[in-house]
Amino acid sequence: MTDIANRYKQNPLLSPKDLKPSNENMIIECLLNPGVFEFEGKTWLLIRVAERTIQKEGILSVPIYNDKGEVEIIDFDLKDPKLDAADSRVINYDGTDYLTTISHLRLVCSVDGINFEEAADYPSLFGEGEYESYGIEDCRVAKIDDTFYLTYTMVSANGVGVGLRTTKDWKVFKKEGMILSPHNKDCAIFEEKINDKFYTLHRPSSPELGGNYIWLAESFDGIHWGNHKCIAKTRAGKFDSKRLGAGAAPIKTEKGWLEIYHGATNENRYCLGAILLDLKDPSIVLARSEEPIMEPIAQYEQTGFFGNVVFTNGHKVIGDTVYMYYGASDEFVCQAQFSIKEILSKLDI
Repeated sequence: MTDIANRYKQNPLLSPKDLKPSNENMIIECLLNPGVFEFEGKTWLLIRVAERTIQKEGILSVPIYNDKGEVEIIDFDLKDPKLDAADSRVINYDGTDYLTTISHLRLVCSVDGINFEEAADYPSLFGEGEYESYGIEDCRVAKIDDTFYLTYTMVSANGVGVGLRTTKDWKVFKKEGMILSPHNKDCAIFEEKINDKFYTLHRPSSPELGGNYIWLAESFDGIHWGNHKCIAKTRAGKFDSKRLGAGAAPIKTEKGWLEIYHGATNENRYCLGAILLDLKDPSIVLARSEEPIMEPIAQYEQTGFFGNVVFTNGHKVIGDTVYMYYGASDEFVCQAQFSIKEILSKLDI
């Protein structure tokens, strides 16, 4: 066993029952993969909350977000021949796909990093407009100077892309729209400029040619990205054989930029690995873990809405310790700790 994560003994920290639905017509199905940041002396999580509608007999109801970020419910007759409801997650009606759950982003905060509560004075973030009509998911938070950059997955019938919102106070947000077009996700911005440029990791997907790989891009303004380079691919027979993607913002160490990433097999077993990038040119890969540094071995990681999953896009770093907040089995929010030195010792540097 290669797992080196020190899990919090009272995991999970948060379960669906710990939060209230966004409105009376919705039920929280699961909590997933929070972004993490520090603000006003507290640890904050920006949790992906996936909800479904309360169902009625003979009707299949699906939610979407309108231009105002409000939930609208579409009802389909289960006997309608145009309806294909064979997949419990994605249905099709007359050639158009709909999700049975939609996600928004919910803010919770904690003084001790363990006991979290919702912050009444801070708004939740919902999908708005045509390209977020099926929700917003899996936000990474990067702080550069006095600005927080929120990169998240925009979901709609048009596909899956990367959106960006920025804020300084978590009450007023500037929306930059879609910064990486479909199909793309897992966008993690470095929290420091390199040679006066922003850098980000991202994950475009190509089902016919290529695959689900980690790419690097650069930008002069953090909005418009170019000079894309593929830096890490899937590896046959390993924990990242089917797909891989960035976790949170890379961690700056003396050895290089340390990125904790997720990798999945064809059986959809999600583990975490580590990759080390050059400090001056992060397109150069210095080392990569041959084995996962974390695997779904705890009961709450193996059994849930979608089992055998550990997935992170948020952490905070204090000294040598990474306090990682992660999603377990696509249902719970948990915490684990890593030693940076120990992770680096597992890499062939």
